[in-house]
Formats: sequence, C-alpha cells, structure tokens
Amino acid sequence: MKIGVLALQGAFVEHISAMQQIGVEARTIRLPNQLDNLDGLIIPGGESTSILQLMQSFGLVRPLRELAKAGLPILGTCAGMICLARKVSDHDMETLGVMDIVVKRNAFGRQIDSFETDIPIPILGEKPFHAVFIRAPFVAEFGSRIEVLAGLPSGDVVACRQENLIAIAFHPELADDLRLHSYFLSIVSQ
Repeated sequence: MKIGVLALQGAFVEHISAMQQIGVEARTIRLPNQLDNLDGLIIPGGESTSILQLMQSFGLVRPLRELAKAGLPILGTCAGMICLARKVSDHDMETLGVMDIVVKRNAFGRQIDSFETDIPIPILGEKPFHAVFIRAPFVAEFGSRIEVLAGLPSGDVVACRQENLIAIAFHPELADDLRLHSYFLSIVSQ
C-alpha cells in the first residue's frame, strides 16, 4: 500500500510518521508526476490559502480533482478539509470542490482560541478520540451524500465522509491515537 502525503505546507511530516507507525509506506507529494501509483492521499492541516495557492502553482488542482472523482481515497485534515470542500462560506477561494460540504474557516476563532477535547467517533469504537483543534474549520452545510462521522456537543460537524473522501476538522496526526489513520487505510484497502 502506497500513501501520498501532500507536502506543500503544514503538518505533512506528522502524517508520514503516523503511516509509518502503522507499517505503511508513505511518501511526500509536491508535483503532479508524484501522484502516479498511489493507493491513497492525505492533505494535511496547515494554512489553507497557502496550500491552495501552492496547488495551483504546482499544477496539482486538476490532477487531484480527477483522482478524487476517479475514486482515489483522500483524507483531508483541518486545512485539508477546506481544500476538499465544495465551497468556503466565509472566503472566496477556489478549492478542489470534490466534497459536497460548505466549510467555515477558523470557525472557533484565532490561534489563541485553539483547543483540545475528547469526542465520540462511533466508527472508531466506544473510546472517545482526543481531538486537537487549531484554527479549525467546521462543516456549515452538507449534501445528502455526506455521512457525518463526528460532531461537537454544539452540533458542529467536525468529521464526515463522502464515499472515498474523508474530511476532518481537527489534527489526528497530533494525537497519540492512530485509529483515524487506520480507518482511512481500511477505506484504501477496499
């Protein structure tokens, strides 16, 4: 199994480490020709505007859209959620537009408002997941093809799936819990 991790900006090293801890080969992706022969792709958290601009600069937008539509499993975390979204509610930015979600950037406030909390994610079992939210988005609207995986007590949706695509508002790569990465790999192996 070969997993690519988009390495333009953000927490890509931590995702590669998580994959290696599970025993899966992970490699950095910066150019379109590096997308060949991947079984799955992770778009990490970071600064969404920078990541999207770099995707444009390096010619990655069209190939990533095509791969997503062709069924390549993709996990987007934090800024990665924004990249996958159909639309950003509070900013006029071009995203990949492959998931039927509208997201709100920095939904919980600025950097100083970042927080950690345990949230139930039923697909992972009974034990709550320790989620790290750093200038995190949330899903403001979603279409009928979206499966909600997790929300906060406030009702804000922070994890969802649309077929081969998973979007997570927080940073699972910063937790000592590999269950979300393992869940993604179970989708890849299907």
